[in-house]
Amino acid sequence: MSPDEYCQQKAAQSGSSFYYSFLFLPQARRRAITALYAFCREVDDVVDESTDDMVARSKLGWWRKEVQAMLANQPTHPVTKALLPHMAEYQLDGAHLLAIIDGMEMDLNQTRYLDFNALQKYCWHVAGVVGILSASIFGITNPQTREFAEKLGLAFQMTNIIRDVGEDARKGRIYLPVNELQQFNVTAADILNARHSTQFETLMQFQYERAQKLYEEAFALLPPEDRKAQRTGLIMAAIYRALLVEIQRDGFHVLNQRISLTPIRKLWLAWKTYVRG
Repeated sequence: MSPDEYCQQKAAQSGSSFYYSFLFLPQARRRAITALYAFCREVDDVVDESTDDMVARSKLGWWRKEVQAMLANQPTHPVTKALLPHMAEYQLDGAHLLAIIDGMEMDLNQTRYLDFNALQKYCWHVAGVVGILSASIFGITNPQTREFAEKLGLAFQMTNIIRDVGEDARKGRIYLPVNELQQFNVTAADILNARHSTQFETLMQFQYERAQKLYEEAFALLPPEDRKAQRTGLIMAAIYRALLVEIQRDGFHVLNQRISLTPIRKLWLAWKTYVRG
């Protein structure tokens, strides 16, 4: 299996909404974004699949060294081998790859966030940076497009947090800010014990409205001259926003289930957004 084939398999197996947006890219850019996505999956899996924090830290340390090795033109892993040819071509910053790893390590150090400002720092590492790298692959002529991509990454991460409240709680993590739990009279125990209530619904409606506002703020930052190049990001946004609306329609029953869109609906949304340009 070639490095590109390894990354393709990693992306396809995930069933992620992102995979559907990649289908409409030219081949070279598709290979690059697939390699980046596979990198993100690899380091994310280190934390999600490890039951021992020391083992996870050790593996993340290995990935830091592997990124440095790739930057020195000596990659050993299929993902970094696939990613290397695209680093210079799309002006990808190795420091951003290391920042993603730092974000994954934050999950080993912290399971609560005091307020939204603290949460935003985490989101920048695990999503904002990914947005900037992705936008660079799609094509940037106006530097403001990086601001669009960073903000869109934050919107995606907030959507993930809303969708995965129950799943994250089962891993002992609560990303909803502590001061907002207090504001809406929802306790950490309510989340950890999957107690759905009207207070929880009100809290989640607040999160929903924030996420929708972040999407609108992101779209307002996208310069017209880069809109066509950034269609892949817009496809991702169409799928994620549809998921967000589905979660709200379901009454935010996210503590005991993971709400998702069907593959055919994701493909339809991707096609519709692509055709619109």
